[in-house]
Amino acid sequence: MEKKPILVVDDEKNIRLTMSHALEPLEIPVRTAVNGEEALQRLRETPFGLVFLDLKMPGMDGMGVLRRIKDDWPKTRVIIITAHGTIESAVQAMKLGAVDFIQKPCSPREIRELATRVIEREALDEENAVDYHSLIELAKRNVTDRSFGAARDSVRNAIAADPAQPEAYNLLGALLEIKGAWVEAQKFYRAALDIDPTFKPALVNLERTTTRHKFGAIDLGPDEKDTMPESRYEDRHEE
Repeated sequence: MEKKPILVVDDEKNIRLTMSHALEPLEIPVRTAVNGEEALQRLRETPFGLVFLDLKMPGMDGMGVLRRIKDDWPKTRVIIITAHGTIESAVQAMKLGAVDFIQKPCSPREIRELATRVIEREALDEENAVDYHSLIELAKRNVTDRSFGAARDSVRNAIAADPAQPEAYNLLGALLEIKGAWVEAQKFYRAALDIDPTFKPALVNLERTTTRHKFGAIDLGPDEKDTMPESRYEDRHEE
């Protein structure tokens, strides 16, 4: 992904400008698109490494763009732009390989840090990913490749490397929930809360999964949100 341009897709001019200016210090070319159709046209013309994508746009919505990106440019990484911490059908976004989310309004520092993290994730060496942080990032890269079985394995290894981090248990719970393993997912949400009873993502997830017919957001952590599917998802990328 190094030096490949970044594409910012949002119908709000101020968001496009804010993100473009925030990304300038990375010294990576930044292009913008005002809607889904223009985004796809730019992708056909230029090999982008990273796309910031708003799901709420007139015309072709972001979910349609995300599906096309993953079908036609599967190695292009996508960061979903959310409003007020919620997006509809976000679990479908995660199934399609979007595991990174940033909320409006977002600071220039947040934008740069997330873009840098996603870009650096591509250089991870699986054999040398042995510490907690690297294993979590490797898991997220596996999600972007829609290799959910490998992602779960990486998170389990992260837990083994540092069993005192609630985020890893919560992320594994979310991955199991996407697989359809609701009961097992709840065990990991509870494990996260055993470590930190105030860890809000796990609290949200456990409340939702233990309340009958209460479908809400799968909370992956501070930057990531997801919503519950109405039916089980068959993991086609089991290993």
